[in-house]
Amino acid sequence: MKLYIKNMVCSRCIMMVESELEKFGLHPILVELGTATTLENLNKDQEQLLNKKLVALGFEIIDDKKSRVVEKVKNLITDLVYFNDNHFTTNLSDYIVSSIVQDYSHISSVFSQQENTTIEQYYIFQKIERVKELLVYDELSLNEIAFKLHYSSPSHLSKQFKKVTGLTPTCFKNAKEQKRKSLENL
Repeated sequence: MKLYIKNMVCSRCIMMVESELEKFGLHPILVELGTATTLENLNKDQEQLLNKKLVALGFEIIDDKKSRVVEKVKNLITDLVYFNDNHFTTNLSDYIVSSIVQDYSHISSVFSQQENTTIEQYYIFQKIERVKELLVYDELSLNEIAFKLHYSSPSHLSKQFKKVTGLTPTCFKNAKEQKRKSLENL
């Protein structure tokens, strides 16, 4: 049975969901961002009970198709921003359509209706949160961060960062309270 699960954004989430499925007595075949496939099928009562356990951990089983599309888009963007260090050579819409075989205008419309923001804005917010994280770690220069996150230049990164946060990357880095948002709150 394939389950679609909301708020899976990292490898720790995958481990937590897999562990919870096993505690529930299921045998997961594959658990990845946004989905879990088990050998067993669940009836509605079992699914609701499992969902309660997952909700307690910050996850949720998704039933409707529109929410699945939105979660898939979020997972693709998270994967792109946090885990894909390869140089990004295509545009965002092509990247999404290559994984979700639907018309981009439909995907974009569903996403905007459910999230009250565009896919592009969500992508920018994710990138800015990643920039904040990398600035706090203080291991990479702004040039290296710009390259890692596929910005055309450090100047472009700085302008976008200031537009979203109201601060320059340097001011943010020097601020005593660096306010980052968790991925599930974006």
